[in-house]
Amino acid sequence: MRIGIFADTHDHLDHIRLAVEQFNRLECELVVFAGDFVSTFAIPPLRKLNCPMIAAFGDSEGNRDGIRAGMRIIGEVGVPPFGFRTADGTKILLTHHYDLVKNVVDGADVVIYSHTHRPSIQRDSHGILYINPGETCGWTYRKPSIALLETSTMEADIVDLPAMASPPVLH
Repeated sequence: MRIGIFADTHDHLDHIRLAVEQFNRLECELVVFAGDFVSTFAIPPLRKLNCPMIAAFGDSEGNRDGIRAGMRIIGEVGVPPFGFRTADGTKILLTHHYDLVKNVVDGADVVIYSHTHRPSIQRDSHGILYINPGETCGWTYRKPSIALLETSTMEADIVDLPAMASPPVLH
């Protein structure tokens, strides 16, 4: 099963659209979001996804009720941390802040988190795969990214979106 993963969109609509295009082009069967849409207008571009989506709230959502309402036609959104099982049986623990789950990962095959805006893929000594897709917005590090997970091989990759130009320098 191919799963698209993204987070920290922070209202960057163009990058949300790019992420959706990549997930559709790569024929993802599920998309997982690890928090920080920020506002309700980040939701409509997600309607173009060709697969269901499971999302966690982040710590920057301004209107959770509005986001929850918009997500009803796209997929599910919940307060992290929470776990779910994919159609192929992969057990995923989803959160925005890693600190919320660092001592409760037993039983998970994959832990998806974000908040740091830095992409990372690691496997611990117990074989649990940890994925931080980085920031889809690109606001902080100017290197927007998403991630892909193949559950059949339990391999994940970071996929870079087009880099942002450097901000202007004031003299």
